Amino acid sequence: MSVQLQSSVSSLVARDIVRAYGDRLVLDGVDLLANPGRPLGLVGENGAGKSTLLRVLSGSEEPDGGTIAAPADLAYLGQEPVFASGATIGGVLDEALAPLHGAVGRLEELAARLDESCAQDEYAALLDWATLHDAWDADHRAEAAAARLGLGELHRDRPVASMSGGQRMRLALAALITRRPECVLLDEPTNHLDDAAVRFLEDFLVALPGVVVVATHDRTFLENVCTTVVDLDPMHLGVDGEGGSRFTGGYSDYLRAKQASRERWEQAFLDQQKELGDLRRAAATSARAVGHNRPPRDNDKFVHHKQGQNVARTVSRRVKDAERRIEALERDRVPKPPGPLRFGGALTAEGGASVFARDLVVPGRVRVLRLDVASGEHLLVTGANGSGKSTLLKVLAGELEAAGHLQVGARRVGHLRQEVTFARPDRTVQEVYDDATGSPVPISELGLVHPRDLNRPVGVLSVGQQRRVALAVLVSRAPDLLLLDEPTNHISLALAEDLEGALQRSAGTVVVASHDRWLRGRWQGSVLAL
Repeated sequence: MSVQLQSSVSSLVARDIVRAYGDRLVLDGVDLLANPGRPLGLVGENGAGKSTLLRVLSGSEEPDGGTIAAPADLAYLGQEPVFASGATIGGVLDEALAPLHGAVGRLEELAARLDESCAQDEYAALLDWATLHDAWDADHRAEAAAARLGLGELHRDRPVASMSGGQRMRLALAALITRRPECVLLDEPTNHLDDAAVRFLEDFLVALPGVVVVATHDRTFLENVCTTVVDLDPMHLGVDGEGGSRFTGGYSDYLRAKQASRERWEQAFLDQQKELGDLRRAAATSARAVGHNRPPRDNDKFVHHKQGQNVARTVSRRVKDAERRIEALERDRVPKPPGPLRFGGALTAEGGASVFARDLVVPGRVRVLRLDVASGEHLLVTGANGSGKSTLLKVLAGELEAAGHLQVGARRVGHLRQEVTFARPDRTVQEVYDDATGSPVPISELGLVHPRDLNRPVGVLSVGQQRRVALAVLVSRAPDLLLLDEPTNHISLALAEDLEGALQRSAGTVVVASHDRWLRGRWQGSVLAL
């Protein structure tokens, strides 16, 4: 094995990154600094460019402008991992192990030649690299990763093509953990992980000596892992109050800092508008406000004329001072804070549905001996990967047959699936909404889709934006039984908070399947553990 590897980890530095798709500018002068041993969380509204930035940082997409300096040993894992054609589970893990096995074997060869100076230099560099990557523990790490990520029961010869989307993501994570690269870029890595798997990934990332950049909407993950947060949402004063998008600290502290910065922005805008109004009124009324045109009382026309000239000069100076100040404020205008995209509507119709089930069984997928959901009840379904949460929701929605007895008393059932697809991805958001609902409630009033996206094809939207469209279609139909499968996956942090509030207010019957620890920790309804 010929070794040309760095033994220490450098930072990832991106400067003034620009990326556009046609006439749509996604990234406009973005800077990012990620240091070794300081995991960085990348956040922002759906469509803010998080996934795009990760692809650019990884080299899988070229930026339209800017510079990037990244460690050579970099691993990028997108929301839909890509594998070679014909790949198997064992082959993927063996490929991750190969450079680590090679390094250990080469060290053993060099150990026998340490009397040669050239061998000494190569041995020292390779030893540092192998230590950084913990090469001697690689086999154990691969086994532990496969087991902890729910792949232990799967045969090594199983083709990757036959695996579910969640299983492929977990396999990609297992390979990454096995490889232990110097720089890790992850896009929504926890969406298909249960509690045990997320904790395993968290422990790995926290202990990793290299660079970690994670785009995620998992609030507990951000709190547990990331020591730095970079927010791609435009903020006049930034999240640090000084125009910067970088916040050093945990997620809860970041939320408080962002809210405080937003409030300062709003106040600065109001203060500037008031000052501009006062100055414009002063400039317009100064001449009229000074009464210098009344006739002289002592018939001393010369004195009166002289006084009039002095007053005119004073008035002129005041007007010019006001105009100069107005011009300066206009140059440094505080932009009006845009109204945040907030969902505050009703998820369900008034009144609720009921569910009565006994001995529900879908062979090999789920078994529920007893389930009673009263009208208006809110039920949270929890359980590890493969426990049948999604299957149960499909059965309640009437999309999947199950043995046993099931009675669903609902006028309208709404089901938000984990994977959102559209039959016509070329149709615009507005067209998809109108065709699917015919609702008198405009989609723009729901606070789920930004007005600028209404005429864009749904196929070009981010995964989070597509889920927003699907949710808009769902709630416009006012279901009295609402089934939500991982509702906070892919959506922005702000919308996740809005949804939780809407769930608490919902008068209808709601069944939520979720692994979201933040949501579960604040859940106020009933719980079914599968």
